[in-house]
Amino acid sequence: MTGDVIITSLFVFALAGFLGFEVIRKVPKLLHTPLMALTNALSAIALVGSLIVLGHAETTYSTILGFISVVASTINVVGGFLITDKMLKMFRKPARPKPAEEAGS
Repeated sequence: MTGDVIITSLFVFALAGFLGFEVIRKVPKLLHTPLMALTNALSAIALVGSLIVLGHAETTYSTILGFISVVASTINVVGGFLITDKMLKMFRKPARPKPAEEAGS
């Protein structure tokens, strides 16, 4: 890769990160759970892409970057699903106890 391609890629990455942060910051708290579910799906797509990059690695540099992207994407997907599950449990109704006459039979 030439220096221009790397600088352009870093610029696009920084711009995407800034734009993503600004979009997420303005989301109301009520919408965070559905938004997390959507971003988990996008993270899973990123995981598939990073696996493809790692599979086609031709140089040591691309192998290292592919491995780092696989690890980061996996952490993002697993953590996102755990957080979404925890948030959804907050909205479930607690189980009602059975009446005394039904429990004895």
